[in-house]
Amino acid sequence: MRVMVFVKATEDSEAGLPPAEKMRAMFEAMGKFNDELTKAGIMKDGDGLKPSSHGKRVRFDGTSRTVKDGPFPHPNELVAGFWIWEVKDMDEAVAWVKRCPNPMFGPSEIEIRPFYEEKDFAELMKK
Repeated sequence: MRVMVFVKATEDSEAGLPPAEKMRAMFEAMGKFNDELTKAGIMKDGDGLKPSSHGKRVRFDGTSRTVKDGPFPHPNELVAGFWIWEVKDMDEAVAWVKRCPNPMFGPSEIEIRPFYEEKDFAELMKK
């Protein structure tokens, strides 16, 4: 089962990178965790995202397209980083997330969402 693991943004992550000395320990801990994920064959991809002030949103309404520049409100609804994992089931994904170092300097949240798989569309593909 493939899952996408979202590191939710915070007001701190939306403010940009803190001083290097503060980041060093967090990067080291996260690097070790990523190494464990890779060695276990779990991690397929992952990365951090710049704050939403560097992003854009494109709104669709019929044939109309409207572009909005960041930053975007509600940091806790934004994504600051992600992983793509291959796990046996959701329980295994949760177990790995519980082992993760806190990805932020204060309270934070990680969301796990499964990808659709071919079997999810089996009924649609029947002729």
